[in-house]
Amino acid sequence: MQEISPTVAVRPRNQNLSDSDKQAIAASFGKAAKQYDQSAAFQRQVGHQLLDTLPSLPEGSHWLDTGCGTGYFTRQLQAMHYQTTAIDLSEQMLAQAKARCDGAGVFCVADAESLPFPDNHFDAAFSSLALQWCSDLAVPLRELQRVVKPGGVIGITTLAEGTLFELERAWQSVDTQRHVNQFDSVTQLSQAVAEAGLNAAELSVKPVVMHYERALDLMKDLKGIGATHLSEQRRQGMFGRTALNRIENAYACFRDSTGQLPATYQVCFGVFTNV
Repeated sequence: MQEISPTVAVRPRNQNLSDSDKQAIAASFGKAAKQYDQSAAFQRQVGHQLLDTLPSLPEGSHWLDTGCGTGYFTRQLQAMHYQTTAIDLSEQMLAQAKARCDGAGVFCVADAESLPFPDNHFDAAFSSLALQWCSDLAVPLRELQRVVKPGGVIGITTLAEGTLFELERAWQSVDTQRHVNQFDSVTQLSQAVAEAGLNAAELSVKPVVMHYERALDLMKDLKGIGATHLSEQRRQGMFGRTALNRIENAYACFRDSTGQLPATYQVCFGVFTNV
């Protein structure tokens, strides 16, 4: 019998995650730290798209990488001759990041909703596909605004409503419980930016489509990056071959002309100049 791991279903917006929730999220990513990069093609594609939209800053500028994971983009920032401070909830992820960066820069376990830095400390901040784990996007955005100097740059990506709708529909063939992330709508994302007092040089939601041979391959990638913590209550147990076949059959209706199964992510790109 093969276990199928669900993606995370986060709490409704404005209901704060408890410390135990955050510890569970950190544990999920910690378990995936060593193999994370093998399943992170989507994360790298989105992060590079964000980097390409950010303005260049003088060499030596100090960047905060929030939710750095294994440090891939921390290293990219260092290659652009920036100073870096990298934070993550997971100690295991930070260990991978520090090794990737040969110990260069500052690494610390920290929560994006309560950054352990003084006001106006950084020249810029980067955060790609991390802030969706916060229950209210306005909270980490306010923290980023606080720690970035006036005139500094804040660049983020997060996920929006409609992400992985194909997988969600396929799961409905198995049971009625929610197995796929629920994310903010475009309206809610815009409200969060306004509540944080940020002025957006760019704020847009764009589909990014990945392709797989099987639905199971997508679910393996989700498990590989550690996206398996489920905050909402659900029936415990394993889903075996019969359930897997039903999911594969249901997902097959989305197969495209090339024979591939699409996995659609709705990605919010935000670039802000701090005031």
